[in-house]
Amino acid sequence: MRNTLFVWLITICLCTLTTHGQEQPADSVTYLKEVVLGVERQGPPSLGIVPSDLLTEKAISTQSPIDFAGTFNQIPGVYFLSGALNTNRITIRGVGARTPFGTDKLRMYYNDIPVTNGTGVSALEAFDLENLSTIRVVKGPKSGSYGAALGGAILLQSDPANQEGTLLRNRSSFGSYGLFKNNLSLNHQGEKTSAEIRYNHMTTQGYRENNSFKRDGILMNFGMAAGESHRFNLLVNYIDYTAQIPSSLGRTDYETDPTQAAANWKAAKGFEANKYTLVGLSDVISLGSGFENTTSLFLSYLDHYEPRPFNILDESTLGYGFRSVFSIDLGGEAEKTRAVFGFENYRDEYTWSTFENLYRENEGNGSLQGEQLSRNKEFRNQLYAFAQFHWQVTERLKAQAGVTLNKTKYDFRDQFLEGADNRSATRDFDPVLMPSLDLKYSIGGYSWVYLNISRGFSNPSLEESLTPDGVINPEISQEKGVNYEIGGTGFWLKKRLQGTIALYQMDISDLLVAQRVGEDEFIGRNAGKTRHRGIEISLQYFMRLGSSWSLSPFLSYTLNDHVFVDFKTEDSDFSGNPLTGVPKHRIYSGLQLNSDRGWFWNTSYQFVDAIPLTDSASLYSDAYNLFNTQLGYRAQLGPKLNISLEMGLNNIFDTRYASSVLINATSFGGSEPRYYYPGNGRNYYVGILLLYPL
Repeated sequence: MRNTLFVWLITICLCTLTTHGQEQPADSVTYLKEVVLGVERQGPPSLGIVPSDLLTEKAISTQSPIDFAGTFNQIPGVYFLSGALNTNRITIRGVGARTPFGTDKLRMYYNDIPVTNGTGVSALEAFDLENLSTIRVVKGPKSGSYGAALGGAILLQSDPANQEGTLLRNRSSFGSYGLFKNNLSLNHQGEKTSAEIRYNHMTTQGYRENNSFKRDGILMNFGMAAGESHRFNLLVNYIDYTAQIPSSLGRTDYETDPTQAAANWKAAKGFEANKYTLVGLSDVISLGSGFENTTSLFLSYLDHYEPRPFNILDESTLGYGFRSVFSIDLGGEAEKTRAVFGFENYRDEYTWSTFENLYRENEGNGSLQGEQLSRNKEFRNQLYAFAQFHWQVTERLKAQAGVTLNKTKYDFRDQFLEGADNRSATRDFDPVLMPSLDLKYSIGGYSWVYLNISRGFSNPSLEESLTPDGVINPEISQEKGVNYEIGGTGFWLKKRLQGTIALYQMDISDLLVAQRVGEDEFIGRNAGKTRHRGIEISLQYFMRLGSSWSLSPFLSYTLNDHVFVDFKTEDSDFSGNPLTGVPKHRIYSGLQLNSDRGWFWNTSYQFVDAIPLTDSASLYSDAYNLFNTQLGYRAQLGPKLNISLEMGLNNIFDTRYASSVLINATSFGGSEPRYYYPGNGRNYYVGILLLYPL
């Protein structure tokens, strides 16, 4: 109780400080937005006044063109764990940290089209970082219009050039571990039409054994205005990549030679091959009198093949659905009272088979497909309906109330076993109703404080929904939680210093935990309750150095005070222990130096605290510090051609660290538990960007 009161007291004091912020002209935050570290807290109309964190194209470009982890880790409260380019896990405020592989318990959208599958898994590696113009993150279940997932929502945006005309763009990058990456695009922006076509190619051998990655992709974005009331947009994204899998290491192998692959994955030459297609068509209709509708139809298809030491997985996922959002003024002055409501229906058909892997009998040539072990199909359906109402209560106070309804159903078909052994079953989850309330009070200019209370949920993943025998688990439940949050944004020191703060507590019940039942095999069960409490702070300062230079230091800090409130197994009680897989403290800071003559220098420092690796909190990873730097020059050559040269050095001091961890790892065959995914050693990249208006 004392801790809670202390947290709220800090909140009130810090928010009170923002009353000293002065009026902020619209154009005075130009530089801050260019180096944004989550400073833009207002989102699209479908979010209303719900606060969100934005990474602009400028912030994305300060990292290596393949470094999703460095990009996302700029945001306080978000931690991106990367075991390899194809082995990623995003956790937001600790939600998703206990997932063994992949990202779940959040919703991801690409140009407002859902790309999260039917069990809540999102694959960020299906997209090229250079194709994104912005990345917006809503932390926690505040985003009712985007599913109200416990982890929140990630909104990826790829926009054609906003400057009229036609532009040819090419960026080539070279670097350590045989890195070569090229992104070629043609953009056109006309009065009524816009178009973007991009081709990207990347290859790298990787830092470790059995770690190569090759990807080709095509992105097409088309927009067309039809009269004064319609605007159509077509999105096509295709990615084809093959990635070897080095997997995790035990402590001894990690310390002696982190470049090696896990012995069984190396012997099997394990890899995954993916072909992913996303097609979306949307129509924005303006019906006058403040009434607008955006309706999207979408289709996705993933073909995935993965030879693993314990079996070979051959799977495909066909997803399809629609999303429709209405926005309407309800009378009075513009935006005094406004309603946003809509629905989203996502269906997918997931087909998977497993086969024996005879790599031990293949004379050192890696995986060899043997007899079929299983053949299954699952139909998954999720329906969201949401509504939110926005009131301008007073000149300074805004209020927003919302509600989201979710209905989920899994239909599992065993297509391999017959008769009494057949395991086909359905799981129809009860509807989940998730209300939310937001208040936002403007102190002056761009300074304001906010309050949020919201409820969210997470579906069990495929593995969590099945028993060890591969049968639908009728007892598994959805996770549910309530989020309490207060925060604000302020400006000081003649508007050169901007700060944001958020304090929250999220209580989650029916916690889904992964229980290991075999070599890299897991099932799920509802094990208890967790409390996620934290503080997130970001600060940025802008100053001029002479007539042609500017300097922007920045800092983001995350405190994760996440614990098991009630977590008991048959023989252990972990209640009161810290939540597994989450560092308590995390810092991301740095400097950005820019010259009006084209020179720029970015440097960053990241501290990640020790991470509990076991539910008993008996083993922790090592805390680590990382330093990266980037130097570049932009210039115009001739009347049209623009060029940008850059070079970057990551992990300057060659720190040995775990860029991802596997919690509660167990040993097999007398080997050590494999907890650690080694991060890259010191590495460099060089890039050249050419822009040519046609």
